[in-house]
Amino acid sequence: MTSTTLTAESVVELAAHEVYRMFGRPESGSWLFGARCESLSVGAAVRLTLPVGPDTQRYEVELLGRLSAVRPDAMVVIEHAQPWRGRLKLTFEKLGRSRTRLRVRADVSNSGLEWLVRHTGGVLSVPPVRPDAVRIGVVTSKSGPAAIYSMATEYLAELAVDEVNRDGGLDGRRLELLVVDDATDPEVAAAEARRLVRAGCRAIFACTTSSSFAAIEDVTRADDVLLVQPVMNERGTHDTASVLRLGEQPSAQIEAVARRLVQSTGGRGWYLVGEGYSWSYGAHEAARSVVPAMRGRVVGETFTPLGTSDFGPVIEKIQRSGAEIVMSSLVGSDEVEFQRQCAAAGLRSSVSRMSLVMDESTCAHIGSAAEGIWTALAYFQDGPATGAGELLTRYQDAYGRWAPPISTLSETVYEAIHQYAQAVRRDPDAGPRSQRRALLQHRGGRGGTGVGARDLLVPPLYLAEVRAGALHVFDEAG
Repeated sequence: MTSTTLTAESVVELAAHEVYRMFGRPESGSWLFGARCESLSVGAAVRLTLPVGPDTQRYEVELLGRLSAVRPDAMVVIEHAQPWRGRLKLTFEKLGRSRTRLRVRADVSNSGLEWLVRHTGGVLSVPPVRPDAVRIGVVTSKSGPAAIYSMATEYLAELAVDEVNRDGGLDGRRLELLVVDDATDPEVAAAEARRLVRAGCRAIFACTTSSSFAAIEDVTRADDVLLVQPVMNERGTHDTASVLRLGEQPSAQIEAVARRLVQSTGGRGWYLVGEGYSWSYGAHEAARSVVPAMRGRVVGETFTPLGTSDFGPVIEKIQRSGAEIVMSSLVGSDEVEFQRQCAAAGLRSSVSRMSLVMDESTCAHIGSAAEGIWTALAYFQDGPATGAGELLTRYQDAYGRWAPPISTLSETVYEAIHQYAQAVRRDPDAGPRSQRRALLQHRGGRGGTGVGARDLLVPPLYLAEVRAGALHVFDEAG
């Protein structure tokens, strides 16, 4: 299958400079590809919706990336990572004084074409596993609300596999990787997990929401496959003899932030905002335990459906509650919209905000509205972990200047794959129970803070605050 180019165009009854300046602004609505971009400057994060397919079967795809080139009133170029890697060029052609032809050209790679085929119900075959290879799978969110925080996951999984193979693979056998998109949908996650099992994957790394993870667990329970969730989660009762959940736990995150936030602000009344599934339920249960221990109280709580875009009613409840601290367990595009709308409503001046899933990609898409938000995570791209700088250099050497930022929600799959390879190197065909035991026994350096040496089961946390548009680590959690 070869790459191709998708094109679309429309004529707008505005001058070219007016259309250009409306790109990315909320008031432009959906007619300008629904684009969201805080500033028309190179490096700015951008989201937009691209119509694809013939008129009779047209549907929309949300692309996530960064501006890589800008020519005022004439052109913008976007390097995007989701739901596939590619480049998008928009040109603004003058048609007289008050008309503009808006053209979009999308260069679609082989992986993009494959994504489009599968998204429209097509079936693509997967070659059998070679005798000299061991195949693993990664389920991530290339589309849907969680795509924002998942942007670097596929890149870092590939980087880990490449490095494992350069180091000799698994006892001489190459490690082979398949990556699939769950679309932030548990039903899709279950179907894609079945596909990975049929394709011969010995282990599946589920870098997904907890609802997708639960669906994957349900369909892989009877199969001879190790299931690992490397990203933060509420744990619960999922761990079994062939399942392992790693990453930050909300109870530790909340305890780390709450003490310092209360000391810094004196705030006592907490309002909790989350989504109606197990991740937020577990996080809020932890908050209801931690907050009273800090002499605080929960004054309100709201759960919204995953994929919510209008948080006006929630913000009104927060304002009426008299809360002094707002804790969000929202993820991805939901968190982006919530924090932007909070800032627009003036909440930034009246409440302190903490977010459990404030990673680098989410922060970039929120923009200036994220200023002052606190979080506690185990990894930051520019954080103090030993080896973080070297990893960033290798990553950008491999994927270029416009690769999405590394965050705790993507870096953990890199380390988890490396630790998996080290743990099962001498017996890659062992059953999932043996592989899980080996991975648990390995566990990096059991408490180390450097890349590759961290204990991913109970990772140490760093406290950070958004300042001037970036996450700044200011302390380690005690």
